[in-house]
Amino acid sequence: MYRSTNRGESFDVVVVGARLAGAATAMLLARRGFRIALIDRSPVLADTMSTHAFMRAGVLQLHRWGLLDQVRAAGTPPVRLTRFTYADTDISVQIEPQYGVDALYAPRRTIVDRILVEAAAEAGADVRFGHSVTHLERAPWGRISGVSGVRSDGRSFTVSARFVVGADGIGSTVARLVSAPVERRATYATATTYGYWTGARVEGYEWIFQPDAAAGVVSTNNDQVCVFANATPQRIGHGGVHLIESMIGASAPLLAERLRAAAPPSSTRLFRSPAGFMRRAWGDGWALVGDAGYFKDPSTAHGMSDALRDAEFLTRALSDVFGGSDEAGGLEEYQRLRDRVSLPLFKITDAIASHQWTSTEIPDLLKRLALTMRDETELLASLDVADVKRAA
Repeated sequence: MYRSTNRGESFDVVVVGARLAGAATAMLLARRGFRIALIDRSPVLADTMSTHAFMRAGVLQLHRWGLLDQVRAAGTPPVRLTRFTYADTDISVQIEPQYGVDALYAPRRTIVDRILVEAAAEAGADVRFGHSVTHLERAPWGRISGVSGVRSDGRSFTVSARFVVGADGIGSTVARLVSAPVERRATYATATTYGYWTGARVEGYEWIFQPDAAAGVVSTNNDQVCVFANATPQRIGHGGVHLIESMIGASAPLLAERLRAAAPPSSTRLFRSPAGFMRRAWGDGWALVGDAGYFKDPSTAHGMSDALRDAEFLTRALSDVFGGSDEAGGLEEYQRLRDRVSLPLFKITDAIASHQWTSTEIPDLLKRLALTMRDETELLASLDVADVKRAA
């Protein structure tokens, strides 16, 4: 619901949600000199379900923003090889140096989220955890002009802003309160079960595709690998270690042997994905970024890279608007650019999430995915590095 604006603190932008998309947006805007409030309902920056894997576009953004060294310093292992297994085929792809990126990385979210939140704070953003947004403030003429809600200690709060950014995930409160329409929906939705094995010998990212299912291994921090299985919700069921190991063993027995030699997790996690969607990305005084505005099935492990990319697109649009450019035109361009880059990824991901492909069809889907990600990286590499310079 909306409420008329009342007295409270005032910022240029209040960003709701302090995960990847929100923290990155807050950091970039603060580096450009704007007054930013970054708020999140969680009382602390805890772990969250995640694919962990940054593709080249995501690593490029961290590099451009001057944050990649912190990811490395946290002990995140470099990934210089990606392996694909399907049918009787086993293909290894070396990560070649390009645009200053010579490896991929898959940090735990407790690491990369913290790096971005701290970078936002260092840039001047006012970071507040334990703040749950329940209402959007509205100016007398109808424009969204802030947020209000309840703090973890039970006290209410109100924050006024020239602009409100919803970066609060799939079930975005901001999107719901502005009634942001869904403009495109995916057809398919999967389930993923995953856990962390300790001490497994893996070479980087290993992806396995078999009839009706996919699985993989991603190297992350603390000598651990994230091991997952992805399929229809019916096939995944309640998930678990045995299901993951059996799916991997069916197509990659050597990898299964390496996992059996490692320490398995005491428990696994289960994520039943909703069908993907693309929401309207902006309106009068508000915008959406990250999963709040655009979500696709995690089967292609590209959501983290999406979040950083769209944070940059939105930052540039808002910076132009605050500099005097036409607001509607600038934000419509933000959505146009988001959709131009995202729609091919969205369609390919939906095809992979169907799990209706054959072992002869999946190589073509993966090739199309790789070409689309290459185009995305080239676009990001063409942007200036103003934000890095401001951070120096």
